Amino acid sequence: MEERTTQLGAANRELEAFNYTVSHDLGTPLRAIMEVSRGLLEAPPDPIAPAVREHVSDIRRSSERMRRLIDDLLAFSRSGRRELQVGEGDIGGLARAVFDELMAREQGRNVTLAVRDTPPAAVDLAMVREAMTNLLSNALKFTRPKPQAHIEVGALADKERGQAAYYVKDDGVGFDPQAASRLFEVFRRLHSDKEFEGTGVGLAIVRRIVERHGGRVWAEGKVGQGATFYFSLPTARG
Repeated sequence: MEERTTQLGAANRELEAFNYTVSHDLGTPLRAIMEVSRGLLEAPPDPIAPAVREHVSDIRRSSERMRRLIDDLLAFSRSGRRELQVGEGDIGGLARAVFDELMAREQGRNVTLAVRDTPPAAVDLAMVREAMTNLLSNALKFTRPKPQAHIEVGALADKERGQAAYYVKDDGVGFDPQAASRLFEVFRRLHSDKEFEGTGVGLAIVRRIVERHGGRVWAEGKVGQGATFYFSLPTARG
């Protein structure tokens, strides 16, 4: 068993190194593609036929999607490598701060956030902030079709385990309950890019961050009836 654990640890480290290296090596040529395509699109329209400009626009959009994917892969890699700096974290206050930052980019939307009682957690606040950002970004994205959306953050106490099951709940498009166990897998997406943008990495980052704190993640939802994402974290001792 000890040998197997050692082998698994080595494999994980190799995978992290591969992920990090590939992400960086992909980034350099991608930046060149984005710069060239941007220059072509910003040039006077006469030298380039409309059909060619449309092809360049397609290249630009695909490059931006690849850049987002690389950024998410780097975030996924970092979430498994960096050392935890554990302190007391106000999860409710964190949710409000992240929500305000995200709403600054959601111009013209009517979205309300309700934060219920949330006990402080013993966490690496920077890492949990990243997880909260991904969860609230998802909630905002999948409530976009609603003229007025509601998001709720709260917690369910588990005193026996010394943890709390925090949750982020929305009234958006929801998902098929049969897909709940697959939502946190890397690159797993339930919607096409034409419906909702995304890379399929955000929830995998959430799972990795939570599991590094000794917690777990799960989700509940129904199509057209919203979704609730749960994540358990150790509570701070008062």
